[in-house]
Amino acid sequence: MKKLDLVCIIDDDPIYVFGAKRVMKYTDFCSNFMIFTNGQEALDTLGPLIKSGGHFPAVILLDINMPVLDGWGFLDELSKVPHAKELTIFIVSSSINEDDRAKAQSYELVTSFIVKPLTKSSLQEMARQITSSTD
Repeated sequence: MKKLDLVCIIDDDPIYVFGAKRVMKYTDFCSNFMIFTNGQEALDTLGPLIKSGGHFPAVILLDINMPVLDGWGFLDELSKVPHAKELTIFIVSSSINEDDRAKAQSYELVTSFIVKPLTKSSLQEMARQITSSTD
């Protein structure tokens, strides 16, 4: 898979964000990052980008447990925004609850559910899923 230009991380845990960026740089997964600490902050920036057809992240890594607007709320609101571009969203959460995994599958926008931490092998699996969805 070719290196992605822009990946968006929506997560309120600065330690996770630091680690995720490090592993993505180490594996040459992407060149640039957009970081948001809650779903509302992300929606306020990404919503207008989607509507205008602006430079949009190739992948969104979304946590579900955050303040202000959690991941589920973000997905609910983003689902209402008409989008021409294909969105690739991976839920990356510390939750091992099967109900969360099932709920994630109920969203058409969600490509997959990954349990933290983000690793080289989980990035390889993401890359495989991204490649197979664009074929």
